[in-house]
Amino acid sequence: MLTTAEAMATLLSAAHPINGTESIPTLDALNRVLSADVISPLDVPPMNTSSMDGYAIRTADLTAQGNRSLPISQRIPAGHAPEPLKPGTAARIFTGATVPPGADAIVMQEQTETAGNEVTILHSPTPGEWITAQGADIRSGATILPAGTRLTPQALGLAASVGCAELEVRHRVKVAVFFTGDELTMPGEPLKPGAIYNSNRFTLRGLLEKLGCEVTDYGIVPDKLDATRATLREAAQAHDLILTCGGVSVGEEDHVKPAVEAEGRLSMWQIAMKPGKPLAFGAVRRAAQQTDAAGEAAGETFFIGLPGNPVSSFATFLLFVRPFVLLLAGMQTVAPRALSLRADFTQSKADRRNEFLRARINPAGGLDLFPNQSSAVLTSTVWGDGLIDNPPNHAISAGETVRFIPFSELLN
Repeated sequence: MLTTAEAMATLLSAAHPINGTESIPTLDALNRVLSADVISPLDVPPMNTSSMDGYAIRTADLTAQGNRSLPISQRIPAGHAPEPLKPGTAARIFTGATVPPGADAIVMQEQTETAGNEVTILHSPTPGEWITAQGADIRSGATILPAGTRLTPQALGLAASVGCAELEVRHRVKVAVFFTGDELTMPGEPLKPGAIYNSNRFTLRGLLEKLGCEVTDYGIVPDKLDATRATLREAAQAHDLILTCGGVSVGEEDHVKPAVEAEGRLSMWQIAMKPGKPLAFGAVRRAAQQTDAAGEAAGETFFIGLPGNPVSSFATFLLFVRPFVLLLAGMQTVAPRALSLRADFTQSKADRRNEFLRARINPAGGLDLFPNQSSAVLTSTVWGDGLIDNPPNHAISAGETVRFIPFSELLN
Protein backbone atom coordinates (compact mmCIF):
# COMPACT_ATOMS: atom_id res chain seq x y z
CA MET A 1 0.00 0.00 0.00
CA LEU A 2 1.11 3.54 -0.73
CA THR A 3 1.44 6.05 2.07
CA THR A 4 -0.93 9.01 1.94
CA ALA A 5 1.98 11.27 0.96
CA GLU A 6 2.95 8.94 -1.90
CA ALA A 7 -0.65 8.70 -3.08
CA MET A 8 -1.04 12.48 -2.98
CA ALA A 9 2.16 12.96 -4.95
CA THR A 10 0.97 10.47 -7.59
CA LEU A 11 -2.35 12.26 -8.01
CA LEU A 12 -1.08 15.82 -8.01
CA SER A 13 1.80 15.12 -10.38
CA ALA A 14 -0.71 13.81 -12.93
CA ALA A 15 -3.14 16.73 -12.68
CA HIS A 16 -2.86 19.63 -15.11
CA PRO A 17 -5.23 22.52 -15.87
CA ILE A 18 -7.86 21.68 -18.44
CA ASN A 19 -7.87 23.53 -21.75
CA GLY A 20 -10.33 26.26 -22.60
CA THR A 21 -11.26 29.67 -21.22
CA GLU A 22 -14.25 31.96 -21.51
CA SER A 23 -15.34 35.45 -20.57
CA ILE A 24 -18.38 35.53 -18.28
CA PRO A 25 -20.24 38.24 -16.33
CA THR A 26 -18.64 38.95 -12.96
CA LEU A 27 -22.01 38.37 -11.30
CA ASP A 28 -21.94 34.76 -12.56
CA ALA A 29 -18.31 33.98 -11.73
CA LEU A 30 -18.60 32.65 -8.17
CA ASN A 31 -16.30 29.63 -7.60
CA ARG A 32 -14.81 29.91 -11.09
CA VAL A 33 -11.02 30.06 -11.53
CA LEU A 34 -9.38 33.05 -13.22
CA SER A 35 -7.44 32.30 -16.40
CA ALA A 36 -5.87 35.78 -16.54
CA ASP A 37 -4.72 38.37 -14.02
CA VAL A 38 -7.20 41.08 -13.08
CA ILE A 39 -5.33 44.40 -13.34
CA SER A 40 -6.91 47.56 -12.00
CA PRO A 41 -7.41 50.34 -14.59
CA LEU A 42 -7.90 52.94 -11.85
CA ASP A 43 -7.09 54.04 -8.33
CA VAL A 44 -9.47 52.95 -5.57
CA PRO A 45 -10.80 55.20 -4.26
CA PRO A 46 -10.43 57.30 -7.42
CA MET A 47 -10.29 60.52 -5.36
CA ASN A 48 -9.73 61.64 -1.78
CA THR A 49 -12.85 60.76 0.21
CA SER A 50 -14.22 61.48 3.65
CA SER A 51 -14.25 58.60 6.15
CA MET A 52 -16.80 60.35 8.37
CA ASP A 53 -19.85 62.54 8.37
CA GLY A 54 -18.52 65.92 9.43
CA TYR A 55 -16.82 69.04 8.09
CA ALA A 56 -13.97 69.48 5.63
CA ILE A 57 -11.59 72.25 6.68
CA ARG A 58 -8.13 73.70 6.15
CA THR A 59 -6.17 73.04 9.34
CA ALA A 60 -4.29 76.31 8.79
CA ASP A 61 -7.57 78.18 9.33
CA LEU A 62 -7.66 77.01 12.95
CA THR A 63 -5.37 78.53 15.56
CA ALA A 64 -5.26 77.96 19.29
CA GLN A 65 -5.96 81.61 19.96
CA GLY A 66 -8.16 82.47 17.01
CA ASN A 67 -11.85 82.12 16.27
CA ARG A 68 -12.76 78.46 15.73
CA SER A 69 -16.13 79.18 14.14
CA LEU A 70 -16.24 78.90 10.36
CA PRO A 71 -19.01 79.69 7.88
CA ILE A 72 -20.32 76.67 5.97
CA SER A 73 -19.63 77.37 2.31
CA GLN A 74 -21.02 74.21 0.68
CA ARG A 75 -22.68 70.86 1.30
CA ILE A 76 -21.09 67.72 -0.26
CA PRO A 77 -23.09 64.46 -0.37
CA ALA A 78 -21.46 61.30 -1.71
CA GLY A 79 -21.53 61.15 -5.48
CA HIS A 80 -21.40 64.92 -6.00
CA ALA A 81 -18.45 66.94 -7.28
CA PRO A 82 -17.40 69.65 -4.80
CA GLU A 83 -16.18 73.17 -5.41
CA PRO A 84 -12.72 74.16 -4.12
CA LEU A 85 -12.94 75.01 -0.43
CA LYS A 86 -12.87 78.75 0.14
CA PRO A 87 -10.21 79.80 2.67
CA GLY A 88 -11.64 80.42 6.12
CA THR A 89 -14.72 78.26 5.54
CA ALA A 90 -15.87 74.70 6.20
CA ALA A 91 -17.77 72.29 3.95
CA ARG A 92 -20.48 70.01 5.30
CA ILE A 93 -19.43 66.55 4.06
CA PHE A 94 -20.73 63.00 4.31
CA THR A 95 -19.08 59.60 4.43
CA GLY A 96 -17.71 58.58 1.03
CA ALA A 97 -17.99 62.05 -0.46
CA THR A 98 -15.15 63.69 -2.39
CA VAL A 99 -12.95 65.94 -0.29
CA PRO A 100 -12.97 69.43 -1.83
CA PRO A 101 -9.68 70.77 -3.23
CA GLY A 102 -7.96 72.86 -0.56
CA ALA A 103 -9.30 70.89 2.42
CA ASP A 104 -6.73 68.82 4.32
CA ALA A 105 -8.75 67.34 7.20
CA ILE A 106 -12.21 66.15 8.19
CA VAL A 107 -13.61 66.93 11.63
CA MET A 108 -16.30 64.43 12.60
CA GLN A 109 -19.65 66.00 13.41
CA GLU A 110 -19.52 64.81 17.03
CA GLN A 111 -16.59 67.21 17.55
CA THR A 112 -18.45 70.26 16.27
CA GLU A 113 -21.35 72.54 17.16
CA THR A 114 -23.51 74.25 14.56
CA ALA A 115 -25.55 77.42 14.78
CA GLY A 116 -27.26 78.65 11.66
CA ASN A 117 -24.74 78.64 8.83
CA GLU A 118 -21.69 78.41 11.08
CA VAL A 119 -19.85 75.48 12.58
CA THR A 120 -17.63 75.66 15.67
CA ILE A 121 -14.73 73.22 15.64
CA LEU A 122 -14.18 71.67 19.09
CA HIS A 123 -11.16 69.60 18.06
CA SER A 124 -7.71 70.36 16.66
CA PRO A 125 -7.28 67.98 13.71
CA THR A 126 -4.02 66.99 12.09
CA PRO A 127 -3.59 67.15 8.31
CA GLY A 128 -5.05 64.05 6.66
CA GLU A 129 -7.38 63.21 9.56
CA TRP A 130 -10.39 61.11 8.46
CA ILE A 131 -9.41 61.44 4.80
CA THR A 132 -9.07 58.27 2.74
CA ALA A 133 -6.43 59.15 0.16
CA GLN A 134 -6.87 58.45 -3.53
CA GLY A 135 -5.48 54.97 -4.27
CA ALA A 136 -5.31 54.04 -0.58
CA ASP A 137 -6.81 50.63 -1.39
CA ILE A 138 -5.71 49.96 -4.98
CA ARG A 139 -3.30 51.73 -7.30
CA SER A 140 -3.90 51.88 -11.04
CA GLY A 141 -1.98 49.10 -12.80
CA ALA A 142 -1.86 46.82 -9.75
CA THR A 143 -2.69 43.11 -10.10
CA ILE A 144 -5.53 42.65 -7.67
CA LEU A 145 -6.41 39.02 -8.51
CA PRO A 146 -3.79 36.73 -10.09
CA ALA A 147 -4.60 34.00 -12.57
CA GLY A 148 -5.42 30.78 -10.73
CA THR A 149 -7.55 32.52 -8.09
CA ARG A 150 -10.78 30.74 -7.23
CA LEU A 151 -13.37 33.47 -7.06
CA THR A 152 -14.98 33.98 -3.67
CA PRO A 153 -17.78 36.48 -3.01
CA GLN A 154 -15.23 39.02 -1.73
CA ALA A 155 -13.05 38.49 -4.81
CA LEU A 156 -16.04 39.27 -7.02
CA GLY A 157 -16.59 42.44 -5.02
CA LEU A 158 -12.94 43.40 -5.47
CA ALA A 159 -13.15 42.88 -9.23
CA ALA A 160 -16.33 44.95 -9.35
CA SER A 161 -14.66 47.73 -7.35
CA VAL A 162 -12.31 48.41 -10.29
CA GLY A 163 -15.11 48.24 -12.85
CA CYS A 164 -14.77 44.66 -14.15
CA ALA A 165 -18.11 43.69 -15.70
CA GLU A 166 -16.67 40.42 -17.06
CA LEU A 167 -13.87 38.07 -16.06
CA GLU A 168 -11.72 35.60 -17.99
CA VAL A 169 -12.09 32.18 -16.39
CA ARG A 170 -11.20 28.58 -17.14
CA HIS A 171 -13.86 26.16 -18.27
CA ARG A 172 -15.56 24.29 -15.49
CA VAL A 173 -14.20 20.82 -14.76
CA LYS A 174 -16.58 18.23 -16.23
CA VAL A 175 -17.02 15.27 -13.91
CA ALA A 176 -18.99 12.08 -14.60
CA VAL A 177 -20.05 10.22 -11.48
CA PHE A 178 -21.70 6.85 -10.94
CA PHE A 179 -22.32 4.44 -8.09
CA THR A 180 -22.12 0.66 -7.98
CA GLY A 181 -23.88 -1.77 -5.71
CA ASP A 182 -27.06 -3.79 -6.18
CA GLU A 183 -27.89 -3.03 -2.55
CA LEU A 184 -28.25 0.70 -3.24
CA THR A 185 -31.71 2.27 -3.16
CA MET A 186 -32.69 5.89 -3.71
CA PRO A 187 -34.59 7.73 -0.97
CA GLY A 188 -38.31 7.63 -1.70
CA GLU A 189 -38.15 4.05 -2.95
CA PRO A 190 -39.13 1.04 -0.79
CA LEU A 191 -36.15 -0.35 1.13
CA LYS A 192 -35.97 -4.06 0.30
CA PRO A 193 -34.33 -6.62 2.60
CA GLY A 194 -30.54 -6.24 2.47
CA ALA A 195 -30.74 -2.83 0.77
CA ILE A 196 -29.45 0.57 1.97
CA TYR A 197 -30.16 4.11 0.87
CA ASN A 198 -27.55 5.66 -1.40
CA SER A 199 -26.23 8.48 0.81
CA ASN A 200 -22.97 8.74 -1.15
CA ARG A 201 -24.77 10.03 -4.22
CA PHE A 202 -25.97 13.06 -2.29
CA THR A 203 -22.69 13.67 -0.48
CA LEU A 204 -20.41 13.40 -3.51
CA ARG A 205 -22.62 15.36 -5.88
CA GLY A 206 -22.85 18.11 -3.29
CA LEU A 207 -19.07 18.16 -2.85
CA LEU A 208 -18.49 18.32 -6.61
CA GLU A 209 -21.02 21.08 -7.13
CA LYS A 210 -19.52 23.04 -4.23
CA LEU A 211 -16.20 22.94 -6.11
CA GLY A 212 -17.92 24.43 -9.16
CA CYS A 213 -17.80 21.28 -11.28
CA GLU A 214 -20.17 20.52 -14.14
CA VAL A 215 -21.56 17.16 -13.01
CA THR A 216 -23.11 14.37 -15.08
CA ASP A 217 -24.72 11.81 -12.80
CA TYR A 218 -25.05 8.32 -14.32
CA GLY A 219 -26.79 7.08 -11.20
CA ILE A 220 -26.54 3.53 -9.89
CA VAL A 221 -24.85 1.08 -12.26
CA PRO A 222 -25.63 -2.65 -11.86
CA ASP A 223 -22.94 -4.84 -10.31
CA LYS A 224 -21.96 -6.32 -13.66
CA LEU A 225 -18.65 -6.05 -15.50
CA ASP A 226 -20.19 -5.30 -18.89
CA ALA A 227 -22.47 -2.57 -17.44
CA THR A 228 -19.53 -0.98 -15.65
CA ARG A 229 -17.37 -1.04 -18.78
CA ALA A 230 -20.15 0.45 -20.89
CA THR A 231 -20.67 3.31 -18.45
CA LEU A 232 -16.94 4.02 -18.32
CA ARG A 233 -16.77 4.18 -22.11
CA GLU A 234 -19.69 6.57 -22.34
CA ALA A 235 -18.49 8.78 -19.48
CA ALA A 236 -14.98 9.08 -20.95
CA GLN A 237 -16.14 10.86 -24.10
CA ALA A 238 -17.07 14.30 -22.79
CA HIS A 239 -15.59 14.57 -19.31
CA ASP A 240 -12.32 15.51 -17.65
CA LEU A 241 -12.74 13.10 -14.73
CA ILE A 242 -14.77 9.98 -13.98
CA LEU A 243 -15.53 9.53 -10.29
CA THR A 244 -17.04 6.28 -9.02
CA CYS A 245 -18.10 5.15 -5.60
CA GLY A 246 -18.06 1.51 -4.54
CA GLY A 247 -16.83 -1.61 -6.27
CA VAL A 248 -13.12 -0.81 -5.86
CA SER A 249 -12.30 -3.54 -3.37
CA VAL A 250 -11.27 -7.10 -4.22
CA GLY A 251 -14.54 -9.02 -3.85
CA GLU A 252 -16.14 -11.08 -6.59
CA GLU A 253 -18.85 -8.44 -7.04
CA ASP A 254 -16.37 -5.53 -7.22
CA HIS A 255 -16.16 -4.86 -10.95
CA VAL A 256 -14.70 -1.35 -11.14
CA LYS A 257 -11.05 -2.41 -11.00
CA PRO A 258 -11.22 -4.97 -13.84
CA ALA A 259 -13.47 -2.63 -15.84
CA VAL A 260 -10.99 0.24 -15.66
CA GLU A 261 -8.10 -2.07 -16.48
CA ALA A 262 -10.02 -3.28 -19.56
CA GLU A 263 -10.99 0.23 -20.70
CA GLY A 264 -7.82 2.06 -19.67
CA ARG A 265 -5.24 1.77 -16.91
CA LEU A 266 -4.80 1.96 -13.15
CA SER A 267 -1.79 3.72 -11.61
CA MET A 268 -2.74 3.37 -7.95
CA TRP A 269 -4.89 0.96 -6.03
CA GLN A 270 -4.61 0.90 -2.23
CA ILE A 271 -3.53 3.51 0.33
CA ALA A 272 -2.39 3.00 3.90
CA MET A 273 -5.07 5.23 5.40
CA LYS A 274 -8.07 4.78 7.65
CA PRO A 275 -10.80 5.25 6.62
CA GLY A 276 -10.43 4.77 2.87
CA LYS A 277 -7.87 2.10 1.96
CA PRO A 278 -9.33 1.11 -1.45
CA LEU A 279 -8.73 4.27 -3.49
CA ALA A 280 -8.15 3.80 -7.21
CA PHE A 281 -6.57 6.24 -9.68
CA GLY A 282 -6.02 5.84 -13.39
CA ALA A 283 -7.52 6.78 -16.73
CA VAL A 284 -10.08 5.55 -19.25
CA ARG A 285 -9.42 5.67 -23.01
CA ARG A 286 -11.62 7.87 -25.13
CA ALA A 287 -12.98 6.61 -28.41
CA ALA A 288 -10.66 7.03 -31.37
CA GLN A 289 -12.98 9.53 -33.05
CA GLN A 290 -13.04 11.81 -30.00
CA THR A 291 -10.89 14.90 -30.52
CA ASP A 292 -9.95 17.85 -28.35
CA ALA A 293 -10.28 21.56 -29.15
CA ALA A 294 -7.07 21.46 -31.21
CA GLY A 295 -8.43 18.64 -33.38
CA GLU A 296 -6.03 16.06 -31.97
CA ALA A 297 -6.84 12.69 -30.44
CA ALA A 298 -8.16 13.41 -26.96
CA GLY A 299 -6.50 10.39 -25.37
CA GLU A 300 -7.75 9.66 -21.86
CA THR A 301 -10.14 10.80 -19.16
CA PHE A 302 -8.88 10.68 -15.60
CA PHE A 303 -10.47 8.11 -13.30
CA ILE A 304 -10.75 8.07 -9.49
CA GLY A 305 -12.59 5.28 -7.69
CA LEU A 306 -13.69 5.90 -4.12
CA PRO A 307 -14.61 3.27 -1.52
CA GLY A 308 -18.28 2.64 -0.82
CA ASN A 309 -18.39 3.19 2.95
CA PRO A 310 -19.84 6.69 3.43
CA VAL A 311 -17.13 8.10 5.72
CA SER A 312 -14.40 6.53 3.58
CA SER A 313 -15.76 8.13 0.41
CA PHE A 314 -16.22 11.47 2.19
CA ALA A 315 -12.69 11.53 3.63
CA THR A 316 -10.94 10.36 0.47
CA PHE A 317 -12.83 12.92 -1.59
CA LEU A 318 -11.75 15.76 0.70
CA LEU A 319 -8.15 14.65 0.94
CA PHE A 320 -7.49 13.47 -2.63
CA VAL A 321 -10.27 14.33 -5.09
CA ARG A 322 -10.66 17.94 -3.96
CA PRO A 323 -7.04 19.00 -4.62
CA PHE A 324 -7.00 17.02 -7.88
CA VAL A 325 -10.14 18.77 -9.14
CA LEU A 326 -8.84 22.19 -8.09
CA LEU A 327 -5.62 21.62 -10.05
CA LEU A 328 -7.67 20.62 -13.10
CA ALA A 329 -9.63 23.83 -12.62
CA GLY A 330 -6.43 25.88 -12.83
CA MET A 331 -5.64 26.62 -9.19
CA GLN A 332 -2.03 26.52 -8.05
CA THR A 333 -2.33 26.28 -4.27
CA VAL A 334 -4.60 23.43 -3.20
CA ALA A 335 -3.22 22.15 0.12
CA PRO A 336 -5.55 22.76 3.08
CA ARG A 337 -4.18 24.66 6.05
CA ALA A 338 -3.91 22.63 9.24
CA LEU A 339 -4.05 23.73 12.88
CA SER A 340 -2.02 22.50 15.84
CA LEU A 341 -4.54 21.86 18.61
CA ARG A 342 -4.65 20.08 21.94
CA ALA A 343 -6.21 16.63 22.14
CA ASP A 344 -8.64 16.50 25.06
CA PHE A 345 -8.98 12.72 24.79
CA THR A 346 -6.86 9.59 24.90
CA GLN A 347 -6.71 7.00 22.13
CA SER A 348 -4.41 4.29 23.37
CA LYS A 349 -4.76 1.97 20.39
CA ALA A 350 -2.50 2.91 17.46
CA ASP A 351 -3.17 1.81 13.90
CA ARG A 352 -0.53 0.85 11.35
CA ARG A 353 -2.21 3.15 8.84
CA ASN A 354 -2.45 6.94 8.71
CA GLU A 355 -5.71 7.66 10.54
CA PHE A 356 -8.05 10.56 9.86
CA LEU A 357 -10.18 10.92 12.96
CA ARG A 358 -13.40 12.90 13.12
CA ALA A 359 -13.19 15.47 15.89
CA ARG A 360 -14.52 18.86 16.86
CA ILE A 361 -13.24 21.89 18.73
CA ASN A 362 -14.65 22.19 22.25
CA PRO A 363 -15.32 25.45 24.16
CA ALA A 364 -11.90 25.18 25.85
CA GLY A 365 -10.13 25.24 22.48
CA GLY A 366 -9.16 21.56 22.54
CA LEU A 367 -10.40 18.66 20.46
CA ASP A 368 -13.05 16.10 21.35
CA LEU A 369 -13.14 12.80 19.49
CA PHE A 370 -16.31 11.30 18.07
CA PRO A 371 -16.80 8.08 20.04
CA ASN A 372 -17.43 5.82 17.04
CA GLN A 373 -14.78 6.13 14.30
CA SER A 374 -16.28 3.43 12.06
CA SER A 375 -16.21 4.21 8.34
CA ALA A 376 -19.95 3.52 8.20
CA VAL A 377 -20.93 6.19 10.76
CA LEU A 378 -21.82 9.21 8.65
CA THR A 379 -23.10 11.01 11.77
CA SER A 380 -19.48 11.74 12.68
CA THR A 381 -19.01 13.93 9.59
CA VAL A 382 -21.88 16.21 10.62
CA TRP A 383 -20.95 16.24 14.32
CA GLY A 384 -17.27 17.00 13.63
CA ASP A 385 -15.43 20.20 12.70
CA GLY A 386 -12.64 18.41 10.85
CA LEU A 387 -10.12 15.58 10.70
CA ILE A 388 -7.19 14.78 12.97
CA ASP A 389 -4.28 13.66 10.77
CA ASN A 390 -2.79 10.98 13.01
CA PRO A 391 0.45 9.33 11.81
CA PRO A 392 0.76 5.53 11.57
CA ASN A 393 1.49 3.60 14.76
CA HIS A 394 0.81 6.62 16.96
CA ALA A 395 -1.36 6.51 20.07
CA ILE A 396 -2.77 9.85 21.21
CA SER A 397 -2.51 10.99 24.82
CA ALA A 398 -4.69 13.69 26.36
CA GLY A 399 -2.88 17.02 26.34
CA GLU A 400 -0.62 16.38 23.36
CA THR A 401 -0.71 18.56 20.25
CA VAL A 402 -2.17 17.02 17.11
CA ARG A 403 -2.54 18.11 13.49
CA PHE A 404 -6.14 19.10 12.79
CA ILE A 405 -7.55 19.92 9.33
CA PRO A 406 -10.82 21.87 9.67
CA PHE A 407 -13.70 21.04 7.37
CA SER A 408 -13.78 24.78 6.57
CA GLU A 409 -10.48 24.22 4.74
CA LEU A 410 -11.67 21.05 3.00
CA LEU A 411 -15.15 22.09 1.92
CA ASN A 412 -14.21 25.26 0.00
